[in-house]
Amino acid sequence: MVAGMSGAGRSQAGAALEDLGWYVMDNIPTALLTKVADLVAEAGPSVRRVALVVGRHAEQLSEMQAAIDQLRSAGRGLQVRVLFLEASDEVLVRRFEGTRRRHPMGGDGVAEAIAGERARLARIKEQADVVIDTSELNVHQLRERLFDLFGGEEAATMQVLVLSFGFKHGVPLDADNVFDVRFLPNPHWVEAIRPLTGLDEPVRHYVLSQPEAHEFLARAEHLLRFLLPAYVKEGKSYLTIAVGCTGGRHRSVVLAEELAARLRALGYNPSTIHRDVQR
Repeated sequence: MVAGMSGAGRSQAGAALEDLGWYVMDNIPTALLTKVADLVAEAGPSVRRVALVVGRHAEQLSEMQAAIDQLRSAGRGLQVRVLFLEASDEVLVRRFEGTRRRHPMGGDGVAEAIAGERARLARIKEQADVVIDTSELNVHQLRERLFDLFGGEEAATMQVLVLSFGFKHGVPLDADNVFDVRFLPNPHWVEAIRPLTGLDEPVRHYVLSQPEAHEFLARAEHLLRFLLPAYVKEGKSYLTIAVGCTGGRHRSVVLAEELAARLRALGYNPSTIHRDVQR
């Protein structure tokens, strides 16, 4: 199920999932969700992956949680996951003003409609299997993120994303764990490597030459050795680990790559995204 804020990219997500081989049904009325699920269950192996894009009208939101709970109940033989698309208020307002579309919630203004919709969707977001913040994503980046999550066969273990970002561009809304690495010397003030990024060897060497960087990595790995098995035991399907520095171009990129390498050594298969590396 694809749910989330209006303007956050549900239709684009549906199109991307369709390109990835999913059967996609857009703008499904909430009252039909369980009936569609029953039809999917009856179809058997011939219909393995179905995406239902829901929640476009105000009157449906109050019924959505009950429908999700019913779909997740035992007896249908289905694996039900909820993808929730999020974006900041400022971005959503800008998107609606840019398209001049009327917000589905109606009301006296876009900002008020967004606030009302966010309040109604709060519980669904809390119980979603994965939340994606599209505030800083274009259509292509959203498609790449969905491919990482849903493009292949269903993962047998928790899927992990290590995300680097810059605090001055905002903390990712979909992060489960956030590490702040601004305690390290900033390569931005070293003129020779300022134009480079953490994907370049001179920046990587500069960051990892700091003793505190190795201490951080050791302590972070120790924490994640404890946390990740606990998340798996709890049944969590997706985990986002965010590493932030000031601009998101140097320190956070290097340490996100190093953390991802350590997680691979532990038997996980994390993907990496450097959100602000090109800013």
